[in-house]
Amino acid sequence: MKKETICRQRSCHWIATTVLSLFTLFPAYAQRQSQTINDSWKFLREECPAAADSAFDDHSWTDIHLPHTWNTDAYTEKDYYRGTGWYRRTLRLPQEWQGKQLFLKLEAASKAATLYVNGREVGSHAGGYTACTFDLTEYLHTDAPNTLSVRVDNARQDVAPISADFTFFGGIYRDVWLTAVPKQHFHLTNLGSDGIFISTPQVSEEQGTVSVRGEVRNDDRKKASLEVMTRLYAPDGTLLQTRKKKIQLKAEETLAFEQELLPVSHPMLWTPETPHIYKVETTLLDAKSKQVLDHTEHPTAFRWYRFDGAQGFFLNGKPYKLRGICRHQDQKPIGVALTDEMHRRDMKLMKEMGANFIRISHYPQDDAIIEMCDKLGMLAWEEIPVIDIVPDTPEYAENCERNLREMIRQHYNHPSIITWGYMNEILLVAQRKHKGDALKPVLERTLALARRLENALKQEDPTRISAMAFHGSNSYNETGLSQITDIVGWNLYQGWYGGDVTGFEKFLAEQHRNYPAHPMIVSEYGAGSDRRLHTLAPRAFDFSIEYQQKYLEHYLPVLEETPYVCGGTHWNFIDFSSALRDESMPRINNKGLVYADRTPKDVYYYYKAAWRSDIPVLHIASRDWTRRSGVQQEGKPVMLPVKVYSNCPEVELFIDGTSVGKKKTENFTALFEVPFLRKEPFLSAHATYQGKPVTDGLRVGFTPIPDRLDKTNLNGLELAVNVGSHCFFTSDESHLTWVPDQPYTPGSWGHLGGKEAGTQTEIGLTTDGPLFQTLRNGLEGYRFDVPQGVYEVELLFTDIYRRNSSTAYLLGREGQQENRENTFRITINGKTVEDALSPCRTSGYFRALRKKYIVDNDTDHLEIKFHARSGNSFLNGIKIRHRN
Repeated sequence: MKKETICRQRSCHWIATTVLSLFTLFPAYAQRQSQTINDSWKFLREECPAAADSAFDDHSWTDIHLPHTWNTDAYTEKDYYRGTGWYRRTLRLPQEWQGKQLFLKLEAASKAATLYVNGREVGSHAGGYTACTFDLTEYLHTDAPNTLSVRVDNARQDVAPISADFTFFGGIYRDVWLTAVPKQHFHLTNLGSDGIFISTPQVSEEQGTVSVRGEVRNDDRKKASLEVMTRLYAPDGTLLQTRKKKIQLKAEETLAFEQELLPVSHPMLWTPETPHIYKVETTLLDAKSKQVLDHTEHPTAFRWYRFDGAQGFFLNGKPYKLRGICRHQDQKPIGVALTDEMHRRDMKLMKEMGANFIRISHYPQDDAIIEMCDKLGMLAWEEIPVIDIVPDTPEYAENCERNLREMIRQHYNHPSIITWGYMNEILLVAQRKHKGDALKPVLERTLALARRLENALKQEDPTRISAMAFHGSNSYNETGLSQITDIVGWNLYQGWYGGDVTGFEKFLAEQHRNYPAHPMIVSEYGAGSDRRLHTLAPRAFDFSIEYQQKYLEHYLPVLEETPYVCGGTHWNFIDFSSALRDESMPRINNKGLVYADRTPKDVYYYYKAAWRSDIPVLHIASRDWTRRSGVQQEGKPVMLPVKVYSNCPEVELFIDGTSVGKKKTENFTALFEVPFLRKEPFLSAHATYQGKPVTDGLRVGFTPIPDRLDKTNLNGLELAVNVGSHCFFTSDESHLTWVPDQPYTPGSWGHLGGKEAGTQTEIGLTTDGPLFQTLRNGLEGYRFDVPQGVYEVELLFTDIYRRNSSTAYLLGREGQQENRENTFRITINGKTVEDALSPCRTSGYFRALRKKYIVDNDTDHLEIKFHARSGNSFLNGIKIRHRN
């Protein structure tokens, strides 16, 4: 029987803190007052138990404002700081707050926090990505200064995540809010939520219903007669209806309430294209005086959806492809201490690209993200960070369940959220770390936790869909994990971490054939790219811009054209912090569609061309390759590819006003072979969109490298060769381009013998890492046929031949280095310049070494020879420069 997952609850929630901050502007609702206390904090990055004492002297601590993280070191150090940090602040309360209930909300402190007020411990929170709220009423003074102290710890091993391919930034990195309310108020300590939960139990094109439930708290020592009033407003602001409910509360009682509103006829349905938002106002009043005691506002929306194993995803009864992207929350160099406007900027960039779906990975993120999902129209999958392995650690499972319940309650009211998730690649590390019988208890813990979390999820929200994301292993089906959640997500990287790109569609077809009833999403896919690396022959794991484009240009059509795949979320929106990674950009996972600073990569516009049919898209995809080079035969232009991404049917490309030709776009791409001669040519593309002309233009730099070297072309030339590599490499620092390696041919230049080799391990003592990660091993020599004269010859070395640990996330591309020391003699035109050079002894393994030599050449060539004394000879790069 076909498995079908259906969800009809549609509710929405603006971030409570944004709503609360508005109340100071509206006297009618002045009974609740809320403001941030992000300023004037003191910080110390070390353990300091004495800091809990209100009399502690913190004058020598660092002055900071929130948001804040202590882990900007994660961009430079693999072993970034994981431990404790302390925050302290003096707080003076306004006199008018006397007699009110006072609450402090930490939107996020990673990974765990303990709060002290005036030397007394108020409480703790375990979880680095969900909010927590503390009742401070009995701890604060309204007639004297107060001292707040917060101990934060990002090293806890009983709090998820404990293993993952991203940095666990420590600190109080989101807003801190202080709220004052009367003794009677909505329940503000409901697992970090504001205690109001809105749903739309019945939705169709004909009508929709709204249900409001919540809790009211009476913190007074006497009973209270209250009234809960709910108003519903249409998207244009028109008041549609008002409902009232009388309630009686005993002293210090918390009472649940629920209100069913009258059906709304022919509701305006919410979709990513038409994100119609209704507003729900919930007001708490004194039953006799009608004085407003508390007030909240939340958006809500009408829509329904379902996932189907055979037909994919449906929204409001119609087939709908989920065009999505995953998003981490950091930004180099500030880490996760982003402002709300920075979060909103990211959402606008995704929407501009044409995305309609986001996987908020791998943890709950700032309320500003969810708010923009609702307003802009972005369906969302949100999850908690249970990743890689389930440890045998006391309290771990309990903390995971609490974080799941917190996430659901805090973001329950957002119509953008359609899926709750709780595990990502949970067998990845487990299967690598444990084998045979040792794996059994790990699997038992994993299954037990998955069932526990699934049960908690359905208790909290039976109307939404549950999901887990798996790496590309059938073990998830064999162990039964795939049968626990409503839908499954597959993180697939065929053609990157091993295999060929065509393995992608083969894997999907096999899963659908074997498990046809289970709806699936491709929850991750992607390839790394480094704008310093370019090639005319892209290969997997070369980190060239061109391979990332080739890879995604294969994957996206598969997702779009396979009906049983509900959709996909590209990994990742940004180049994000992953401190344990080496590769071409150490400390960075560079699979983003935008760079860390949010500048779009060229391939961003491929998605925009594919996903935006409402506007013209015409983009010369060379912003990532503005400094071009190439080997030039005498008198001939250098032919280099120029790609244009467009949703127009045909594109014409010009260089310096001369047409290169017209091309029909295929897969939203037109590829041209362009003749480069001038140093700064201007490229322009012309197309027609719905009868109107569209243009794009770009000036690029071009440096030709002569195939044959003579007195006419040597002046000012630096011939730099990326030995052992098929890629152009342009240094960020010098802007010099190192051209791909080539074999020697008489009259030209190139290598003599040897084989390509390389590593993905970080290279020390250089910022030009990729230049030193590739080499030619067993090299006989390098020859340049040049005229007589004085030359500077520079040789680049890095000894990679020491076995090095590999990260679990390479998935089949672990290093294959052998243990040995390499020593060799180097001669230039027969003269010894190094008798026994050992790069590892001179500079260390995986550390850059540069050697320069001045050669007075009286022949017609420069021939650099390598003579192995032990191990093999090798070379990573070579550069020659004519000095006279």
